[in-house]
Amino acid sequence: MSPPQTTQFLSGWGRYPTVETQVARPEARSSLRALVETGASSLLARGAGRSYGDASIAADGQTLLTDRLDRMLAFDPDTGVLRAEAGVRLREILAIFVPRGWFLPVTPGTKEVTLGGAVAFDVHGKNHHRDGGFSNFVREIELLTADGTTIRCGPDDQSELFWATVSGAGLTGIITEVELELRPIETAYVAERTIKARDLEEAFRLFDEHEADYPYAVAWLDGLASGACLGRSHLMLGRHARRAQLNDKQRRVPLAYTPDHWARLPFDLPEGLLNEWTISAFNQLYYARQRVRDSRSLSGIDSFFYPLDAISDWNRMYGERGFVQFQCVLPLEQSYDGLVDLLTQVQERGLASFLTVLKRLGPPDGGLLSFPMHGYTLSLDLPRRDGLMPLLDNLHETVVEYGGRVYLAKDAALRPDAFRAMYPRYPEWLEVKRRVDPENRFASAQAARLHIAP
Repeated sequence: MSPPQTTQFLSGWGRYPTVETQVARPEARSSLRALVETGASSLLARGAGRSYGDASIAADGQTLLTDRLDRMLAFDPDTGVLRAEAGVRLREILAIFVPRGWFLPVTPGTKEVTLGGAVAFDVHGKNHHRDGGFSNFVREIELLTADGTTIRCGPDDQSELFWATVSGAGLTGIITEVELELRPIETAYVAERTIKARDLEEAFRLFDEHEADYPYAVAWLDGLASGACLGRSHLMLGRHARRAQLNDKQRRVPLAYTPDHWARLPFDLPEGLLNEWTISAFNQLYYARQRVRDSRSLSGIDSFFYPLDAISDWNRMYGERGFVQFQCVLPLEQSYDGLVDLLTQVQERGLASFLTVLKRLGPPDGGLLSFPMHGYTLSLDLPRRDGLMPLLDNLHETVVEYGGRVYLAKDAALRPDAFRAMYPRYPEWLEVKRRVDPENRFASAQAARLHIAP
């Protein structure tokens, strides 16, 4: 029996753009298959809707909400391999397995994404320089294809389809099941070290100096600091704490895990509250709050990996118009000059980023449309204001000039020519798409904007 269908306006986490789409929410994989076999000519699966732009909304078709397909199916305590439906959220895995001594091998900056979404965009985390992306720890996936058949594939079985689906943004089929290798941990704490960098050059030097010693590394960056202070930042390094590093109270229950939750933002903040002046004041206070250059502490898992998740609906602080997250990566040799160029352009337009994050990534992953390359990735949260879209066009052109790319999970404004220049393996991916979905049934609003079709 097919689930009821309605028409809704959906958006990603950035709340822009908003797209009208037919929506259905299957309660079981059998009803999901029925929708694929008998449903609309254009379909797309949507998990938690935590991609930022229009990548998880069907274009002129039906968006299938798969968040209720969220059963955990099997776990092997000897190997740490978990098999679960794709609608399971990362926070549900953490709640069950951290107290048992297991952690995610790779995690993005939010635990609200689903397993299917993590595979579809081959998410990366603070440890990419050491461990690579999410797909490196996926043993197998189950994929529901356009003709209603189910295919199991992995790195060593049906590998072409696997590597096209990993990072394929849901356009090769619907991921229904994921087999993931978890990582053993001794405690639910992170041994954290924070070092202040005076400028971007020092931040790069600190990444170079410490990346071999710490599996996790990320920098908060003052996106409005200019001149001699351009790129001043806090570099946050971490590793999973050992039991011996805990105090007596913590050692009694070393794997105790209580997710952080400070507040819920119940309304949209006024338009323009986040502007160049308020953000500049916040950045100065945040940079100065750590008085010593080098500090060490023990942090909980949530405060180190998921600080923004402590505030529910934090995206509402950008107001009703929402925001666009711009995330790019530039090749290592081009990263310094390219980031100076990008940061300067944003400052000259007076469009301040409330949250600016810098990470160093390792070599490319196996996904044909995977985002990472060996270099530095910069993320900017830009409120929607007049002049934003022309700025994004210029930023995208700059990224192409420096040989980089933008992250499709965050994109809301990329043009087709820039996409093709950024993703040279797109023709390989398209050949696989043609074979498994020749009628282009799986299509998103983003894919339509980027002219992605067989």
